[in-house]
Amino acid sequence: MERLIFDRLVEHCRQEGLISAGGKQRTDSTHVISAVRDLNRLELAGESVRAALEALSIAAPAWLGRAMPVAELELRYAARVDSWRLPTSKTKRDRLAEVYGQDAHQLLHAIHAPDAPVWLREIEAVQLLRRIFIQTYYVHTDTRGREVVRKREAEKDGVPPGQVRLASPYDPDARWSAKGDELFWCGYKVHLTETCDDDTGGAPVGAKSRTPNLVTDVATTVSTAPDVTATAGVQQRLTERQVKPGEHYLDSGYPSADLVTAAAHEGITMITPLLADHSRQARAAEGFDKSAFRVDWTARQVRCPEGRTSTGWYPVQQHGHDAIVIEFARSHCGTCPSRDKCTTAARGNRMLTLRPRELHETVAAARAEQRTDTWQAKYALRAGVEGTINQALDVTGLRRARYRGLPKTSLQHAYSATAINVIRLDAHWSEGPRHHRTSRLTRLAHQLAA
Repeated sequence: MERLIFDRLVEHCRQEGLISAGGKQRTDSTHVISAVRDLNRLELAGESVRAALEALSIAAPAWLGRAMPVAELELRYAARVDSWRLPTSKTKRDRLAEVYGQDAHQLLHAIHAPDAPVWLREIEAVQLLRRIFIQTYYVHTDTRGREVVRKREAEKDGVPPGQVRLASPYDPDARWSAKGDELFWCGYKVHLTETCDDDTGGAPVGAKSRTPNLVTDVATTVSTAPDVTATAGVQQRLTERQVKPGEHYLDSGYPSADLVTAAAHEGITMITPLLADHSRQARAAEGFDKSAFRVDWTARQVRCPEGRTSTGWYPVQQHGHDAIVIEFARSHCGTCPSRDKCTTAARGNRMLTLRPRELHETVAAARAEQRTDTWQAKYALRAGVEGTINQALDVTGLRRARYRGLPKTSLQHAYSATAINVIRLDAHWSEGPRHHRTSRLTRLAHQLAA
């Protein structure tokens, strides 16, 4: 239901001919900051205990008074846990982390005791406390048989991966994520798709398109989800709305050879730079990378630049995907005059990993094409979606979540996309600028002119 208004407006625009199937569309994403405080590891440990105690004080005050030393806990958890009140020395902070862990362990033991009401375990704050306790602390039994709680050490005990690691006891869906070396945030990610058939990117200022660029899809994901995982969902929803694009422009975060091939089978041309060859030779721009080898798929052999033929062809599974491992003979590689340009492997021979034939040829053709000036000029059309994201930030505050949790944040973004479409439709019908708000002075001028 959270997408109902957005979907209805897109459907109306499709019926009116403002959005058509087989046109050009472009997609990009931006980060979204959650509506909760950023907490470091120590703050998260203490605040998760506090959140559970607050919830239990409302849901089961009598039980909490009997099961836990409320007066002692009140001294530590009456006020919210933040760095302004925490000790500055590392020794004291480590000791406080142990205290938070012991309090959480004691509280969880009491909640899961046989005489405790079973429904206490269903309280969301209690469930989150349990998950945060597991990701933050390690419990072991000492020589006396006592359970000892200590902070987890990544190298020794392991920590949960980022996609499941909780960042707040008040928002179970917010995650810490990074993009490049400069952007680091806690929250979500939003993907916007818009039409761009009549983009006026190179036209004179004030030029009017035949149809407005309208948002056809909006998707909110956890911040740790790679962009490439959103592409299939975007294409599926566009197909369901009968607005499947003929050409789909995406940035470098979305490319996937599997998705490019799948899209081609559905009649969609994905205009997106595929990830570069990450082999040592390709990164150094010297020596023999994969493109220097000739593959004979029928004979199941590969010929190297020096004319040697591979001796091994092994179909395998890597990370859940089909692949082919190619091996050259050690005797050939050991005496090869170009060995230094080809491999530094300790085994002494070159090995290649190829995708299945269709994917391999798709990737090779795409990488060759995207180095041409023609492809670069065509791909420049994708940059226009940055203006849509900027408009959504300025007009609707897209980048800051107003609510907690992925469902409500998705609702916010569906309404933001709807608002952008309404603004653009109004500007299109009134022949006004497409990407700017109407100032009060402009409105006054129109009133006086009328």
